Amino acid sequence: MNCCSISFTSYSDYLADKKYLGGLLILLPEKLNHEPNNEDKGQVKASLAELEQLLLHQQVPYPVYFAFQDDHFDNLLADIRKIASSGQPASATTGGYKLVVSTPEPRKVASPTISNIQGWLPGLKGEGETEQLPTIAIVANYDTFGAAPALSVGSDSNGSGAVALLEIARLFSRLYSNPKTRGKYNLLFGLTSGGPYNYNGTNKWLRSFDQRVRESIDYAICLNSVGSWDNELWMHVSKPPENPYIKQIFEDFSDVSKEMGISVGIKHKKINVSNPRVAWEHEQFSRFRVTALTLSELSSPPDFLESTGGLYDTRESADAESVIRTVRLVSESLARHIYGLKGKNIDVFVENSSLAINPHYIQSWLDLLSRTPRVAPFLQKNDPFIAALKKELSEHTADVHVQSDVLDGMFTFYDATKATLNVYQVASVTFDLLFLLVIGSYLIILFSFLVITTRGLDDLINIFRRPPSRKVKGA
Repeated sequence: MNCCSISFTSYSDYLADKKYLGGLLILLPEKLNHEPNNEDKGQVKASLAELEQLLLHQQVPYPVYFAFQDDHFDNLLADIRKIASSGQPASATTGGYKLVVSTPEPRKVASPTISNIQGWLPGLKGEGETEQLPTIAIVANYDTFGAAPALSVGSDSNGSGAVALLEIARLFSRLYSNPKTRGKYNLLFGLTSGGPYNYNGTNKWLRSFDQRVRESIDYAICLNSVGSWDNELWMHVSKPPENPYIKQIFEDFSDVSKEMGISVGIKHKKINVSNPRVAWEHEQFSRFRVTALTLSELSSPPDFLESTGGLYDTRESADAESVIRTVRLVSESLARHIYGLKGKNIDVFVENSSLAINPHYIQSWLDLLSRTPRVAPFLQKNDPFIAALKKELSEHTADVHVQSDVLDGMFTFYDATKATLNVYQVASVTFDLLFLLVIGSYLIILFSFLVITTRGLDDLINIFRRPPSRKVKGA
């Protein structure tokens, strides 16, 4: 069925009644940008999001398959609708179509892994300084989750955050490569995994740090879903906005945002350490008593397994201009804080300079992530994509390494994420019976002709004549 023609109420009732299906095939639009207008795009995205949440949060007793709609499926659907409109649904007497999925038996993924990638830009110590420099962390999770793992590319959530981090690292690497412009802050860049699972990878990453490293973190900026906003971005925090550190960070962002002609709002949400649910990545930092915030286009925390880069989050969901604005906001705010430029109205990353933001770089990485499914349990430690992220971070930072760990077992994953669908047109039983009758008649006529021409008509008659019965005398 087409994803946009599904009655979700009817489907929910179907599941509740536990009606039997051999399987469910859902056809997805090949590209959202083929829709004629933004209203239709929004409707398709809303339908896909609702469908995905329904499949994720209800127990489905039969396999569900996804395929992209094309001319072949259009012709198939037209035939099926024609059969249905005739009042004679496909059966043994009317014929129809048979769908066969060729795939080996799915196997359980043993000990699914998550991989965090980190790199440093060390700050410049003055002569005679022995104390450890303060650290600012810029963090984004790069993995996704969805009802169809092979289609979960998460261009916006959270491909946009990962791309923004890479560009920020590239910009500051140019500043830090020169001792004269190197700041007195260490910059820590972290691409984390396990984001959809309460940011499990971020938790393990922070636990792996020496306590002195954690204590040196002045604050952390987490980037989440920053690829689809126009004029308003939200700063989510766990500490009250009146907190001196939070207030200073918010003022830094507000000053730059006003110059850019955009708005940055602040949202406060206290954390409950007894609740395992972690809605924002910065909440993992807060649990370790590290000041942190999340920048996002989302004004409220998503529900569990919501906005994790599923079916609807394709390349058309992420706008390079939105990522560019995010990079400019974060980079300028950081630079003014690091170099003491607050209130001086000085732009560091000026267009057409060696420190200018590179739109082509952002566009290229968005395109790559939009072609790469990134559900963590299906990414091995040596996966080419993880190697590509590590290589790119190594180009701009130092001491880059990958930390791999086992994902805490809240789900069971199976390794079959792709399969081949074969569609067969099945003839009706009526056709088979008619065909059998024709073949049988042909064979009888052929047999009769051969007997007559070789042995005569009388022999043919004798073959079908009943033989005389024999009388048996009694003893």
